[in-house]
Amino acid sequence: MEAKIVSRSLPKPVGRLVRPAGFALLAAGALLAAVPAEPVFASAVYAQPAEAAAGPQWIRAGDDRAAQQLIGLLQSANLDSLDPNSFNIKRLKRAVLSAEGGKRGAIAKANGLLNDALVAYVTALRNAPARDWIVNDRDAIPAPLLADKLLAEAGRVPSLELWMRAMPFMHRSYAELRRALVQADAVGDRRSADLLRLNLQRVRFLPADGRYVLVNTAAQKLYMYDDGAAVDEMRVVVGKAHQPTPMMAATIKFTALNPYWQVPADLAAERVAPNVLKQGISYLSENGYVLLSDWGDLARPVDPSTVDWAAVASGKVLVRLRQEPGPHNAMGRMKFMFPNPQGIYLHDTPNKELLNEDARLFSGGCVRLEDAQRLAKWLHGMLFCCRGATTEKPVELAKPMPVYLIYQTAVPNGGNITFYQDIYGKDRSSMLAGTNNGQIAAR
Repeated sequence: MEAKIVSRSLPKPVGRLVRPAGFALLAAGALLAAVPAEPVFASAVYAQPAEAAAGPQWIRAGDDRAAQQLIGLLQSANLDSLDPNSFNIKRLKRAVLSAEGGKRGAIAKANGLLNDALVAYVTALRNAPARDWIVNDRDAIPAPLLADKLLAEAGRVPSLELWMRAMPFMHRSYAELRRALVQADAVGDRRSADLLRLNLQRVRFLPADGRYVLVNTAAQKLYMYDDGAAVDEMRVVVGKAHQPTPMMAATIKFTALNPYWQVPADLAAERVAPNVLKQGISYLSENGYVLLSDWGDLARPVDPSTVDWAAVASGKVLVRLRQEPGPHNAMGRMKFMFPNPQGIYLHDTPNKELLNEDARLFSGGCVRLEDAQRLAKWLHGMLFCCRGATTEKPVELAKPMPVYLIYQTAVPNGGNITFYQDIYGKDRSSMLAGTNNGQIAAR
């Protein structure tokens, strides 16, 4: 693993893994000891025959353990930032108690009420608060789970208790984060609990299944998901601390081969103008930059010697620069486009050496890829030859691909929780705001 875990008593290198107070307690291995690994259980869930019972049987032959587990989840719904009182728990308990007598009508009534409670709980969970997310395409919002489908799935599983523990109706990391939060609360580890609460809310927005791309900016990694499980990953470079990559949900529409780079005016001032001042006007042509007259579609090339580059570097003069396709292009050989007003996308990079750094915070907000060709093959099902071409060529995806840029600083890792450094200060500011208004402090 390229990122080292460091003690909180030592200086924290930006972007590396850190252990907040109480990490050792969470990493003791007891969190998931009683449940099989989620990918193994998930395969068992979906492997049941189609002719299985249409809905779950919460109470069987006097065994109400599954019913009690669901009631326990509802009673602890504050962990999910939900109100337990909204699920009429007292009525559920009365119904389960009545069903213990074994009367068929009482059992059927209890099962019906428990089914309704399950649907209400999952619906509330999936109605994730999007205040931390920028949603640039509504197609990226996970489709609501139909009640009939949810109940049919619950009715097919070999163990309702294990199914409820795995919470397969949520993203795969959700149940593990939730159990870690219970453990942190139990041992009084306030800071870890607060971090886990924040990350639970961020993860609630992610799909439970399907095929999509996920970038965790805190870990500086990209993951390719298929059927709700990560099937490949790669390192990425993300935005600097003062130019952070935002949390965003969108859909990749097409891949641009041999792309132009339309240089944002602030990056022209920060990256290009200082080099022009040091090396002269020839720096532009040697690196494929063309100065354009304006930002319109009919812009024409302009002689760069007519520009005050010191004023550009200071931000007093704004210029439009375009970098032509080629070996020096900052986009590399391809970029993956999910149109958004923030100007964020995934792209190749000629500066591969930066991907070997532990802390990969070097971009202006976009995501630079370790292996763009590998992502392209996964997205399109084919490899592209980009060498030698001098013009940009868009290649549309047969089906737009959801992409999620998440700031996940607490990540399940083989029964433990790995905490990543708060590189953008989002955790710190959220916890401060939450403490002030009582949200985080609520237990």
